[in-house]
Amino acid sequence: MTTSLDSLRQYTTVVTDSVDFETLAQFKPQDATTNPTLVLNAVKQPKAKLLQPAIEYAKSKSDKKEEIISLAKDRILVLFGQEILKIIPGRVSTEMDASLSFDTMATVAKALQIIDMYKEVGISKDRVLIKIASTYDGIHAARILESEHGIHCNMTLMFGLGQAIAAAEAGVTLVSPFVGRILDWYKAHTGQEYSAQTDPGVESVKKIYTYYKQHGYSTVVMGASFRNTGEITELVGVDFLTMAPKLLEPLMRSTDVLPRKLSPELARKSAPMPKRSYLNDRPTFMKELFEDQMAFELLHNGIRSFASDAQSLGLLMEDLL
Repeated sequence: MTTSLDSLRQYTTVVTDSVDFETLAQFKPQDATTNPTLVLNAVKQPKAKLLQPAIEYAKSKSDKKEEIISLAKDRILVLFGQEILKIIPGRVSTEMDASLSFDTMATVAKALQIIDMYKEVGISKDRVLIKIASTYDGIHAARILESEHGIHCNMTLMFGLGQAIAAAEAGVTLVSPFVGRILDWYKAHTGQEYSAQTDPGVESVKKIYTYYKQHGYSTVVMGASFRNTGEITELVGVDFLTMAPKLLEPLMRSTDVLPRKLSPELARKSAPMPKRSYLNDRPTFMKELFEDQMAFELLHNGIRSFASDAQSLGLLMEDLL
């Protein structure tokens, strides 16, 4: 039986946003994405077995409490990535500490440390995407990692076209525009309800995809953060989609054929989008971001949230020292 998920996979690479190993085995995605919230929730589960090994590893490297916690937080991300890569054939996205989002060189140093930890467990950098918040400094960190170290990056917390353009100029491997959070913001600020066809988060991904295809950028567009399957069906044909198991399940149960909505050919036939540049123009990048209230608020709120969850993970580890 051909399912809607099979139909989607004809045109789009399916990625799972989960650290649940049983779920990954069930849906067989190409890649997987993680974030601090998913990891924090996972290590709180009774069946979690990776927390103590991460702490023991950190203790073997340092006898200073602060360094032990920092190393253990990095190590558990790698251990989750290692287990995920035993299940999937592609790559896993591992997120940087969001508190470093405004420090280019600190982000680069942390990413190199994470990649070295993956090497220690026998995993090549080619199977890892370093996930970095789409700030001006984060995009420049990704540029350095990609061009100087051959490390693939996934730009997350992306809400505006300016962020996407700068990331493509930087030569990053992949961007993750957040569909659902954009929808949530517009519903809260307008009081309106939106259909899948009028969803502002869906429209954001379509604009980024069209711009990239019109101007020949190879950066992969991966829609993320979905609230319903309607958003997904409106983006059939985009390069990648990452979604939680609760949205994969109805697609696996349905037998509806999903028509393709996006393609490079359709993008190139769309109304021309003038080429713009932000990578080496911090004032223009920051001005556009500041003037887009939605993108500005969601980027900074997302950074606060992920940084808070990373801090909570550290406190959890501190209790076990």
